[in-house]
Amino acid sequence: MTAAGGILTVDLGAVAANYALIRREAAGAEVAAVVKADAYGLGMRPVAQRLAAEGCRTFFVADAREGASLRDELPEAVIYVLNGLFPGTAALYAKACLRPVLASMAELEEWRAEGAPLPAALHFDTGMNRLGMSEAEADALAQDPSLSAGVGVSLILSHLACSDEAGHPRNEVQLGRFQAILARLRPHFPEAQASLANSGGIFLGPGYHFDMVRPGVSLYGGNPFTGKPHPFRQAVTAQARVLAVREVAPGDSVGYGATWKAAGKARIAVLAAGYADGFFRSLSSGTSEGISGGRTGEKAGESGGRVYIGGGMAPVAGRVSMDMAMADVSHLPEGAVKRGDMAELIGPHISVDEVGLRAGTLGYEILTALGARYMRRYIEDGTQSAAANGGKA
Repeated sequence: MTAAGGILTVDLGAVAANYALIRREAAGAEVAAVVKADAYGLGMRPVAQRLAAEGCRTFFVADAREGASLRDELPEAVIYVLNGLFPGTAALYAKACLRPVLASMAELEEWRAEGAPLPAALHFDTGMNRLGMSEAEADALAQDPSLSAGVGVSLILSHLACSDEAGHPRNEVQLGRFQAILARLRPHFPEAQASLANSGGIFLGPGYHFDMVRPGVSLYGGNPFTGKPHPFRQAVTAQARVLAVREVAPGDSVGYGATWKAAGKARIAVLAAGYADGFFRSLSSGTSEGISGGRTGEKAGESGGRVYIGGGMAPVAGRVSMDMAMADVSHLPEGAVKRGDMAELIGPHISVDEVGLRAGTLGYEILTALGARYMRRYIEDGTQSAAANGGKA
């Protein structure tokens, strides 16, 4: 039995299966992997190693520190840095063989000044209005080859703003703009790959695939679509230990602010997980008063979070604090939940996207916010392969 208050299980087999599914969907295009933010909270090192074993050769990170760390693990991989080139850091990128995704003429000029012909990506804005050079700057590069002289342009990319909605008109607008940019630049950079599609974009059809697709959240089992199911296997299970089971008298409150009061005699499970562990404070729930029979059941948790414990769902009771959350288990059989049990926060019964919805956010944010206090273990299709900190479940 581990002394950890929470266990985070990452199924690397599920990550590999999701990668294989995307390769089938995007047949003919290279499938890269976005492993920024510690592989969306799952652990960049083991995830990237598993994807590399599946044949992934190109990876995307957010900044150079992530890239340097990944380079230590995968010496032969192609690694692009999505946030571009920070001022005065070109030598660091070059030393770690990182390829900046250049999003401005200033970045392009600084990369050129590094001297040796170095590979990089060119990022063009087609409607996200975040990072990326303009169509006018694409014209300038096409008309004046000296602006990019000495840079080995290996990739031309843009990023979709609304790929989670297949019918959104901006998808076709961005596709058309990207095609126009490529038409201008391809004669000057004939060896460069082209990439537009993120996780959702991959499923907009082959016209969005170009030479490379860049899945992120879909690799980790998150839903890249709005309002519809997805085909990906969930790769994460998060569990929190039951610290105590308390009897609460009718009218008594639970947690900070006394926002939850028992309508009748209640049983409360105290869990070793709070917002420091990525179980958001917005998963808190209010009073149970008014629930018939004094039993709160699942109904009280509709406006807040819930956990799976003792063979059933149990709503969060009261405010989630930094290190603890409480769940109302009054409706479960006596003795079904006891001290030392584990409650599922994310897993086969509660998807990461459901947690995000109940917290008023996205599954992306839930994954990337998973705290460092979990004992992490890595499994292959249900078989434990490694525990990151040497602990045993």
